[in-house]
Amino acid sequence: MTSLRAGRPGADVSEPRPAAADCREWHGHVIVCGLGDLGLRTTEQLHLTGAAVVVLADDPSERLGRILGGWGVPLIDRGGHLTQPLYAAGVAGADCVVCVETTDLRTLETVLLLRDLRPDVRIVAHLDNPAVARAVEEITGAGTVLDIAALFAPSVIEACVLRRAHDIALGDTHFVTVETVAPRDGTLRELYGSLVPLGVTSGAAVEPLVCPGRDQPVSEGDYVTLLGTRDEVAAAGLATGAGTGGRAPVSPRRRLHHAQRLLRNVRGWSDRALRGALLLAVSLVIVSTVILHFGYVRPGGGSLSLLTAMYFTVETIATVGFGDFSFSAQPVWMEVFGICLIVAGTTLVTTIFALLTNALVSRRIAQSLGQVRIPGMRGHVVLVGLGAVGMEVLDGLLRRGRDVIVVERDDQNRYLNQVRERGVPLVLGDSTLGQTLDSVNLSKASSVAIVTSDDLTNIETGLAVRDRLGDRWREVPVVLRVFDRELGRRLEGSFDFRHVWSTVAIAAPWFVGAALGMEVLFSFYVGSHPFLLAKLHVSAGGGLDGATMSQLSARIRVIAIGRGDGGGLEHPPRRDTRVGAGDDAYLAGPYEELLLVLGRERGGSGR
Repeated sequence: MTSLRAGRPGADVSEPRPAAADCREWHGHVIVCGLGDLGLRTTEQLHLTGAAVVVLADDPSERLGRILGGWGVPLIDRGGHLTQPLYAAGVAGADCVVCVETTDLRTLETVLLLRDLRPDVRIVAHLDNPAVARAVEEITGAGTVLDIAALFAPSVIEACVLRRAHDIALGDTHFVTVETVAPRDGTLRELYGSLVPLGVTSGAAVEPLVCPGRDQPVSEGDYVTLLGTRDEVAAAGLATGAGTGGRAPVSPRRRLHHAQRLLRNVRGWSDRALRGALLLAVSLVIVSTVILHFGYVRPGGGSLSLLTAMYFTVETIATVGFGDFSFSAQPVWMEVFGICLIVAGTTLVTTIFALLTNALVSRRIAQSLGQVRIPGMRGHVVLVGLGAVGMEVLDGLLRRGRDVIVVERDDQNRYLNQVRERGVPLVLGDSTLGQTLDSVNLSKASSVAIVTSDDLTNIETGLAVRDRLGDRWREVPVVLRVFDRELGRRLEGSFDFRHVWSTVAIAAPWFVGAALGMEVLFSFYVGSHPFLLAKLHVSAGGGLDGATMSQLSARIRVIAIGRGDGGGLEHPPRRDTRVGAGDDAYLAGPYEELLLVLGRERGGSGR
């Protein structure tokens, strides 16, 4: 089969291709259907690996056409059609088709058509709807349907819960990535021994030092990301804190926290009139108990105990009248007191019930409209934005036992009922306004996740949160979702944000890996830099066949090697360790570097 490094048989990868070429005779290439943010980034990264790519899009803009033309990637305008453009893109000889359309319906149409045209072609598709995704995966194969929200949400969740460790299972061996703070000046080898350093972030630096050597000096207070087995991490004196990710157990301390929150909530939603009526009722019970204790005379002589006097008081106020006590044989002043007690008690009881009913109904209406203030929450997560990503983040936080308040602007959002069914407090309002942020008790929040689908709204909300947090800004994790990774970097450098993450930057490598045969296993952040852990199969004659560890990029770490001869998992590999045909190399590093390694492997294999 023709090499993927060529657009046509015999063509060099650097040769410019026309923007509207007929690619019917191409072989071994990748077709990308859809040219949104994800489609553009996926195309860019496929091109980076040296793969031949053809893009199909509906009414693409001139700007996007120029971008693709600069890469030498053909762009075919479908004009609303499906079948003929696929033939023009060379579907008969394509290795893979990546479907990243703008809607699930369009993706479904494309996938089903491809199954008719080329049942054997590998398909990688993006679908938001889980039911549709499961149905499509039944016909395209396991791992062929990817959900951006599911790929992006774990990073947001772990930042919100301040989880610094991640479990990674490679076969029967469990590895852990852990982020820690350097306790003193020294080299990484002196501080952490044989643990594999993945990144170091120092001072106000936005970009981390990627995959440094163990002799790299670090300063006290630098953030260091390391990888090793659980035993190695524990031996270095580092707490992993990594677990299964299931629902966190409820400790006695947490139960006390929930009880305190309940009391604060009751105090928050009960109005002044209700609290006044309750205070008068308690006062009436106390006064009546004291008077009956000292003034009531039993028929056989003697006074009432305090407990009995309280029982008589409550019985009278509630107008139960069991007949065990009576004012009829008491002195006149005591009978008068009994009349006053009955009148005052029944008045207060009916008033309390009326005010309580009004408060409950008003709160329920306010909750359904998302207009309630939630002053009783402390240590909670404020989640701004209810889309596919927002729901994934919400469910992940709830599984970890965290309290969450959701802020959403659109009162017609289709996910609102799901939030209410989960019993999560919901505020409908403009998240860029200080009044809305105050209503969710932002000053007491432990973290904030801003994940709407609009970059400008996210930026405005992030700046408003920064102003509202004041002195707590540096200690409260604020995750900001943006689509453009370069914009995110500028925001971090200009406005002191620490977690500006791009959904596309995290998701695109998964699509590229699935298209070209690199299995992405895990994604995580080192500082503000997205890292991947991936498995790459070394083929006979491939670019990595016979390569030593020292010949790979210094910005890549080979965590382990799964020997194809049944030798098991080898870790950690030494600098002179070689990989051979049939081996599986487990790589960790920035995704750009992994894509270059993938391109090297495929380029040498002649595929």
